[in-house]
Amino acid sequence: MIRTLIVLILAIPLPAKDVYFTRSGVISFFSSAPLEDIEAYNQQVTCVLDREKGEVAFQAPIRGFTFKNAMMQEHFNENYMESDKFPKALFKGNIENWDSLVLSDSSQSVHLVGSMTIHGVTQDIKELGTIALSENGIDGFAKFQIRVVDYEIEIPKIVRKNIAAIVDVSVKVKLKKK
Repeated sequence: MIRTLIVLILAIPLPAKDVYFTRSGVISFFSSAPLEDIEAYNQQVTCVLDREKGEVAFQAPIRGFTFKNAMMQEHFNENYMESDKFPKALFKGNIENWDSLVLSDSSQSVHLVGSMTIHGVTQDIKELGTIALSENGIDGFAKFQIRVVDYEIEIPKIVRKNIAAIVDVSVKVKLKKK
């Protein structure tokens, strides 16, 4: 259902006059473990914000994550994330207390409340972010902590010491009026 909603949001021209959008947001993640730190970036993030309602959705293609090490990238896609089976990560939710928020050019703290789908598993989340008006639209930033086990991502025992149980995920978007 979430996937269908995201597809509809992205495919149909919306009549709302206060919709902001990007296809070039950035998600990064960092996994710190005793034997090795792992970091990856994805610059193919699509995000939609309905400024009237405070509803927000973003999606990222899993194969869009790039790593310094090609072998890490291959293992990430084939062994852990199963990118062919679960090609996208999705978030759909709201900015809490949107009705009382007055946007300005100063960054303001907000809470994102909604559901995150990764690896075919959906979890309710509430995380802190920031939002601000910019010269060209709206800038947003959020940081999530994702517990690998919550999304049924299996890590083989042989490499468990190389991968953190909790991964720090950052999302940065520059939205322009659609």
